[in-house]
Amino acid sequence: MEIKDKYARIDAAPNNHPINYKELNEKIHENLKSNSKKIILNNVCGQRFIGASLQGDMEIEIHGLPGNDLGIFMDGPKIIVHGNCEDQAGNTMNDGEIIVHGDGGDVIGLSARGGKIYIKQDVGYRVGIHIKEFEHKYPVIVIGGTAKDFLGEYMAGGLIIALGLKFINGSVVESEHSICGSELGTGIHRGKIILRTEEDLEGKLGIGAKIFDIMDETMKDIEPYLKEFCEIFNIPLNIIEKKPFKVIKPISKRPFGGNYCGQII
Repeated sequence: MEIKDKYARIDAAPNNHPINYKELNEKIHENLKSNSKKIILNNVCGQRFIGASLQGDMEIEIHGLPGNDLGIFMDGPKIIVHGNCEDQAGNTMNDGEIIVHGDGGDVIGLSARGGKIYIKQDVGYRVGIHIKEFEHKYPVIVIGGTAKDFLGEYMAGGLIIALGLKFINGSVVESEHSICGSELGTGIHRGKIILRTEEDLEGKLGIGAKIFDIMDETMKDIEPYLKEFCEIFNIPLNIIEKKPFKVIKPISKRPFGGNYCGQII
């Protein structure tokens, strides 16, 4: 472990032997107590819960593959991953930013209440499940590539954007895969999913979801996120304009209301 000018470097696998995730997180907290504002983790090998419950203005830079629940319960810090991440990054995140320069796993942003999650490439299943907004809290997930089934399942607020791009040897092209899988927006009752695609999405919709044309006001709202995403990952903004956006929103605030307690006497 090396500390220099408020920066700390931690080797997560000294001598090619990965340390336990609990020990790694203890080292992170030790450095924070020493007033480190940035921690660089090298050789990360699937350790879970990195950044769990961290608060305040600080940054973790990860080289390697972080395990499940990256940034769980996080409230303020920034995490940058130079590569892929596994499942449930941003689980119940309250504030902060997670930036992944690769693919994301399943269930990204599970129940997030705020903050931003930017995934450069593709993501897996059930991304954005039950993200929710309240008062000034507004979670945002932007996906540069495509998603699998159940995108935005039970979504209760916030914003999900998928761009359908593919990154090959420094070039940006259109992905040959569908922008998302089936059961799109199942049970959505607040918030919106915005997909950059010309596909016919009707056959992919889940219960409670409906397709809407994107309005000028909505485009204005998402422009700051698109601009920031492109700046972070060095993507020309004009590429985004080459395809239209479609908006998925809830049909009602209680899509399953008729299934419960319908005959109470």
